[in-house]
Amino acid sequence: MVNDRPHLAVIGAGPAGLAATIAAAARGVRVTLIDSAPEAGGQFYRRPAPGLGARRPQALHHQWPTWERLRDGLRTHVRAGTARHLTDHHVWVVERLPAGFTVHALLGPEQEEPVAVRADAVLLATGGYEKVLPFPGWTLPGVVTAGGAQAMLKGGLAVPGRTAVVAGTGPLLLPVATGLAAAGVKVAALVESADPKSFVRRAGTLAVQPGKVAEGARYAAHLLRHRVRTLVRHTVVEAHGTERLEAVTAAALDGDGRVRPGTERRIACDTLAVGHGMLPHTDLAQTLGCRLDGMDVHVDDEQRTDVPGVWAAGETTGIGGSALSLAEGHIAGRSAAARLHGTAPDAREWAAAARTRTRLRAFFAALDTLYAPPAHWTEQVTDDTVVCRCEEVTAGAIREAVDEFGAGDERTVKLLTRAGMGWCQGRVCGPAVAGLAGCEPTPGRRPFARPVPLGVLARAGETEEQ
Repeated sequence: MVNDRPHLAVIGAGPAGLAATIAAAARGVRVTLIDSAPEAGGQFYRRPAPGLGARRPQALHHQWPTWERLRDGLRTHVRAGTARHLTDHHVWVVERLPAGFTVHALLGPEQEEPVAVRADAVLLATGGYEKVLPFPGWTLPGVVTAGGAQAMLKGGLAVPGRTAVVAGTGPLLLPVATGLAAAGVKVAALVESADPKSFVRRAGTLAVQPGKVAEGARYAAHLLRHRVRTLVRHTVVEAHGTERLEAVTAAALDGDGRVRPGTERRIACDTLAVGHGMLPHTDLAQTLGCRLDGMDVHVDDEQRTDVPGVWAAGETTGIGGSALSLAEGHIAGRSAAARLHGTAPDAREWAAAARTRTRLRAFFAALDTLYAPPAHWTEQVTDDTVVCRCEEVTAGAIREAVDEFGAGDERTVKLLTRAGMGWCQGRVCGPAVAGLAGCEPTPGRRPFARPVPLGVLARAGETEEQ
């Protein structure tokens, strides 16, 4: 019987979670795929709601056949009863038991009804989130994250404005700029702080993934076709406007990452899509006691964490894109299935995925060094710039905590200023606080992955399991 099979809970239905679910379910494991979104796919495979009547949703994706394969594979296992897909389930903690785990979630858009899922093992595929560094004017209406602009287009067939500037650093900027331009937005400029010369110096490492290089070339060709001005080795130093965004000022950077005086130029726009890379979601892993390597969840060659019964795959183990997430998810699903059946897995069965993982990890490690934010970005942050938006803490208050009271880490700044005590719990402002404090960013330790009603906490032990 299906219910007699060992039970794996996979948290996150993006590329890694889908690949893991399909791999484990195909090998005799009962899988429950738990996700906060109403449909599978994660941020990468986000699609318009059916009610919008999109005629060609595949036009918003360059890997649509891969999505169709994952979608069909999940449907097959759901119909067969070997997998369940729980949507609108917002996981707030995973509880370790003497034998197995309980995944606690809040159900629905209001996130008030508690749900518990009991499993023999857990696979974390919780993805990542955007890093945005502050600058004067970044809180104006019309300033959005690069990923936010892309999500509006993919999920809502909506554009954030008529004239946009896409700025920051990282490979995400290219698809965002081309996607907005293809949707009819006038992209006034793509402002990238990375230095093209650095790519030439790392050409040997980047060449191991010719497909990725070709993908970047295609995006560049799209930008040329739409006549998008590209400003490399530049950064946005200020956003201007009264009621909403009206223009931005961009400036050139010198070899040390400082703004070159006299190079400022004002660019009219009603939208600024800005991002400075990605950070992994590690909240659930940390509450389980999983070891971190810097900001990433540590895993072995089987994608196992150092906590028995817990696997991790995808962006939570290090930012590396959808192809790497798929490879890691496939390996994690196979490994979990074998271990739950009480056998040692044969790594030869996922040799191709392991080779892909090795190549892509090396590729994205090189990209991390190329797409680093400007070294002296904090010099452009004025004292009256709001850094923590939840608690309205300014850069001046953070600098006072450092200079006057000796704060040398994020936690001490938080205690002195309340920066990071708001709704997002420092996920947005954490990197900025660390930069202004002159310390390395560290993952915040939180007892829960999201806010939980007190009534739910009071009844946590009484929640009926699904």
